[in-house]
Amino acid sequence: MRQSHNLTKDASLKNIAMKNQLTKIVNKLEKLPHWLCYLLLNYLLGLKVKFVGTAKVRCLHLSADKAVFKLANRRKVRNHIGTIHAAATALVAETATGMALAMHLPDDKLPLLKSMHIDYLSRTKGDLIAESSLTAEQIELLHTNEKGNLLIACRIIDDSRLEPVSCQMEWAWTTRNR
Repeated sequence: MRQSHNLTKDASLKNIAMKNQLTKIVNKLEKLPHWLCYLLLNYLLGLKVKFVGTAKVRCLHLSADKAVFKLANRRKVRNHIGTIHAAATALVAETATGMALAMHLPDDKLPLLKSMHIDYLSRTKGDLIAESSLTAEQIELLHTNEKGNLLIACRIIDDSRLEPVSCQMEWAWTTRNR
């Protein structure tokens, strides 16, 4: 799945994109060649979120409009029937929704995953790709409220282009302790 090189320049949400540390890093990286941009972004994400690095969840696209992450069906993330483990599936969904949130979250706020609702509808086939985005109303809440919570949907597709998983994550945010 080849994505656009522009990480933050998607038109519809560009005007309301938050200038936080993540968007500043993404803006700097987008000036690099496509392959290097995502190599560095994945490396930095793996340093910051250790389990994402361990499982090798990879960013395919990150912008104000959406976050797209991939988890390859490798031996270390498989279950006993040879498909991606349920917990690894939840991880790629958590990563996509969390990064969609993080692109708009002010630096003085702390994101916290509050709950997950995941329905495993059928066996997965091959790799998983998780895509998530926020609505304009959700972004407005992040910018105007000191604390709150949002239900963020995540679309997960596998190699057969089906959606074997239906999920949404409830993310909360609060002011960081000083």
